[in-house]
Formats: sequence, C-alpha cells, structure tokens
Amino acid sequence: MTTLIRNVDIYEEIARLRREGRRAALATIIQIRGSVPSFETAKILVREDGSTVGTVGGGCVENDVWKAARQVMFDEKPRRLLFDLTDASNLEAGLICGGKVEIFVEPILAVPTNYIFGAGHISKSISKTATLAGFNTVIVDNRPQYANRERFPEAVEIHSESFESAFAKIVPNEFSYLVIVTRGHLEDQDVLRWAVGTKARFIGMIGSRFKRRALFENLREEGIAQEQLDRVFSPVGIDINAILPEEIAVSIVAQMIAVRRSKPGTFIPQKDKQQSS
Repeated sequence: MTTLIRNVDIYEEIARLRREGRRAALATIIQIRGSVPSFETAKILVREDGSTVGTVGGGCVENDVWKAARQVMFDEKPRRLLFDLTDASNLEAGLICGGKVEIFVEPILAVPTNYIFGAGHISKSISKTATLAGFNTVIVDNRPQYANRERFPEAVEIHSESFESAFAKIVPNEFSYLVIVTRGHLEDQDVLRWAVGTKARFIGMIGSRFKRRALFENLREEGIAQEQLDRVFSPVGIDINAILPEEIAVSIVAQMIAVRRSKPGTFIPQKDKQQSS
C-alpha cells in the first residue's frame, strides 16, 4: 500500500476522479462491535494507482481493505468485509482491541460517456436510448442545424463544429464509447482514423461489410496497424434484424452495454453481419 495523502477532502477527490475517468474504491466502516481503533463511518479512498485518502484504523485491517479495494474497483462489484479482532491470530499479531468491525467497499467509477459522431436521425435515437441506459451522451457534427440542443436535449455536450476541432477537445478514456454515424464515408473515415488512436473502451461504426473493408484498407495504406482496426465494431450493433432508427439504436446501445459489463478484451467485435451504410 502506498503513502497516505492527507488534507484532501474525500468527496472532492471522488468528484475529481470521476471527472477524469479514473477508477477508485471507497471503504466505509458500517458497524463496530467492541473496541476497535476507529469509528463508524470512517472512510478510506483507494485510487487506481494505489494511493489513498483517509483511514479506517491502520494496521493489517487497513492493508486487507486496500487489497480488497483494488479488486473491487476493477470487478466493479461492492463487497462487505468482516474483521474479528478477537481472533487468536490477531491477538498473536499484537492487535488487542477485542472487537469486530464490518466494512463496506464500493467501486468509484466515472459515468460512461457515449460520443456520437453524426447528428442524423439514427443519432437522435442512439442518444435517447444511451441516456436511458445510464450513459452520458456527447454529440459531434459539423452541421449546427443538426447538432443543437433542440434535437438533443438530453446530451451533456454538443460540438457543432468541424470534427477536427472537436478532436482537439475530446480526450476519450476507458469509460468512453465512440459511435461513428456521420453523413458520409469520408467523414466516417476521418473520425475512425482519430478514434483508433484513443483509449476508448468501445469504437463502433455503422455501415456495410463492403464499406468496412474499403475504409479499413484505406487506413492500412496510411499506416494504421491492423491491431488498432481490430478494436472496431463494424457493422456496429448486436444483430437483431434492426431496420428502423429506433431499432438500430437499441442494437448499438445493447452492444455498448455488453462491452461495459464484460472484462476488457472478452467481448470481441463481430465481423459477419450486414448493415446499411
């Protein structure tokens, strides 16, 4: 366990970590019975890099909590821990408190963000569906008449500017889900070229298998590695025979959810279905 950083407000730090898309876990003492070297509601925040804020009493208990927090932040599932300080092994280790403490450890994660490149009719349905599924949505399109608050009232951000200008402002992280549904193949290719160089958890592009092959070949000729292109879900969306924009949106968001709830690298892009461009 690394050095405790003092004089930092835990809740402010949680807000900062979530804004930056960083993982953490918060451990809170929820029950004490007997004598222990801490108090109920005491907390320790464990960051992804192993550094901490706060304390739940120190010693081997805190070390075990730190280890559990590391697992919780990556499993994304909370845990309850019970420590019996009256146990003989603890007495032998010099812990003479004689009490029991129960600690709840919960993951601290950024809200996943769905960046939608293109602001057409399919994008409208994707934004609404993704919002209902717990994603923040960000709209990017170079047409202000499409990328605006009236069409996307639920979006947390709208970039009605050139895609290149938006690229300079957007920094995808492992909680980012990129969906490419622009109005044309060349714009799709421009966005895809940028997207495969980011740390986004999910990259999806709408279109047919022919379009995918053509764009991938163009990017390979530019020097883009096949390993980068292998990250791309294209045609994007789970195959549910979707036709209507609303149905296509459901298939895309369902695929995003599947990736979100799986361990990195275990949900592999599908390459075998047809989809209109």
